[in-house]
Amino acid sequence: MTADHARLAADPELAPLWQAIHDRLSAGSAPADIATVTVPGLEPGAVAALKAWLDTPTQRRRGRTRVPHTERGAKVPLPPLMSALGLTTDTLQALVEDAVGRAVVNRRNGRLAAAALRQELVRYADEQLPQLPRLRIRLTSGAAEETAPEMRRLIDALASITRNLPHTPPRTLAKLAHDHAGDPHYFDPATSPGQRLITALAELAGRPEPTRPDHIRALLASHGIIADRLSATVLLHQVTALGDGPIDRRLNEATTPVALNLLDLTHTPPRLAPHPLTVVENPSVLEAAMERDSSQPIACTSGQLRAVDHALLQLAVDQGVPLRYAGDLDAAGLHIAATVQQTYGAELVAMDSTVVHAAGDVPSAIPLGPLPSNCDPALAKHLRAAGRVLYQEHDAVLTHLLDLDPALRKPPNPAPRQEGE
Repeated sequence: MTADHARLAADPELAPLWQAIHDRLSAGSAPADIATVTVPGLEPGAVAALKAWLDTPTQRRRGRTRVPHTERGAKVPLPPLMSALGLTTDTLQALVEDAVGRAVVNRRNGRLAAAALRQELVRYADEQLPQLPRLRIRLTSGAAEETAPEMRRLIDALASITRNLPHTPPRTLAKLAHDHAGDPHYFDPATSPGQRLITALAELAGRPEPTRPDHIRALLASHGIIADRLSATVLLHQVTALGDGPIDRRLNEATTPVALNLLDLTHTPPRLAPHPLTVVENPSVLEAAMERDSSQPIACTSGQLRAVDHALLQLAVDQGVPLRYAGDLDAAGLHIAATVQQTYGAELVAMDSTVVHAAGDVPSAIPLGPLPSNCDPALAKHLRAAGRVLYQEHDAVLTHLLDLDPALRKPPNPAPRQEGE
């Protein structure tokens, strides 16, 4: 680029012109195919310079111009401009790139390349996953060049893991992910590949995609895939069991909260006594129960609804155990409470306007935030008046939860039978 062209590129009044040409070149137009460019925002000095370069003396005498003004901006003929400034196709692109500060990237070529790449991925997915048409559409829509290698890896892994279903004997999800994708966490349900595996299995089974954690695990199990059932636990305190299995014995012999995992609740589930079971959100409630020597049967989900929590709640329903649920009075706590109430018929306790009133004007330092649309109107009114979250650690909540009617407390365990009785 010559010194004169460099000065033109650096002229701030001509910046809108170079930007407009840069945009046209980036859209895929070749300089020879651009008859005119419309340039908004040109300063009068720039328009005067363009007219000086492009208008003939005759046009000036007759009041005509090759740079007419339109509603969208000044209309500049590109071939005459290139001729007047001594620009070639190459030097024009160099000038506008220097003026704008970034390279011209032909987006049309990029779109064509993306379309070709998508067609290649569609063909590959058709070959590897012929039995999963709905999944193939989801996998290949919007594929980009930078994701193509990872997409092929996902297609290969899905094809491999679904080739011989169900897996016999059942294998853990981590082991299958390691063997089929080289990464034990590749198909974790919370990841994108994990969600695609769930989609594949649901399509193969002819079922809607599950969303609840326990339903996802059931879908995996039906294909011989065991999701992690050991690490997540639910806590039970003062819960009596009537059976003679290993979990029943643990519950009956425990003096502190017992942590049960999903395997405990599904492989050797306890037979629960039909005493009302209060399910709480936070482990601190169990600490308070131990401090007060409460004999009330309590379970704790640790503020979540995971597969292990659903397993306990369903076990209680199946065995006729009355359920009560209590959570924090914030958006997340109210949402979980509504799910437990609607799904398992639990009675909500310590989650009404009475306990909010008992907590006083400033129940915590945390602003309330939006409430779920299905929140009880009376409760919502009292919460908004306070403007703060009410947590289960508040004395008003703990008193309401733990100083219950004696009828809700667990009766003493029966004395062990003596030999010969």
